[in-house]
This record gives sequence, structure tokens and C-alpha cells, in this order.
Amino acid sequence: MDKILINGLKLFAYHGVNPEEKENGQNFIFDIELSVNMNKACYSDHVEDTVSYAKVVKTVRRIFTSQKYDLLEKCAQVVSDAIFEEYPDVLKIELMLKKPEAPVSAEFSYMGVHISRSRS
Repeated sequence: MDKILINGLKLFAYHGVNPEEKENGQNFIFDIELSVNMNKACYSDHVEDTVSYAKVVKTVRRIFTSQKYDLLEKCAQVVSDAIFEEYPDVLKIELMLKKPEAPVSAEFSYMGVHISRSRS
């Protein structure tokens, strides 16, 4: 299956279980892999024949920043649901959501979740 990749998408939002996370906010990073049949676009060279990664980024930003959630798991699911809803040509989503500024007393690159969802 062909894939559209969106890696290192940094968004600022107000998610977390601690009150200061919902008040002060922090950066989050998405790595998203969308399985799509790109045969038509490969031959036509028309953006309307594929899933526009620019439009997907707008969707992710809108959904991710519109509410405050406690868990990364919930954030990842809500974003995946929105992608499936708005882009019927997406057959599968691999989504990693990273929290590089998680309030954990340890040295780390990021904390995060990875979910894999397929269109039913």
C-alpha cells in the first residue's frame, strides 16, 4: 500500500493530567503515516487525486487544539477519527504522538503513544 508521511509536525496544545499542563500548554510532535491508494495521482499529477498532506495538517491542527484532554491516547484517537471522517481515501493510519516536555523527573527525548487504526 502507498503511504503519505507527515513526520515531526509540531503543535502547541493544552493536554495532560496535571493542571499546569492545561493552563500553560506545551509542544507535541506528530508522526503520521497514511495508507492510501495513490495510483490515480501517480499518473494524473493532480492533487485532487490524492490525499493532500497540507489539508491533513490543517485537520490535525484544528482537532488537536480545539479541546483539552488528559491522555495522549485520547488525543491520538480523536485525531485518527477525524482523518478517517474527512478523508475517505485513507485506509489505514499509523500515528505516533510525542510529548517531549512531559512533566517527568528523568532525562528523555519524549514520552508518547503509537496507535494503528484501519478503516472498517
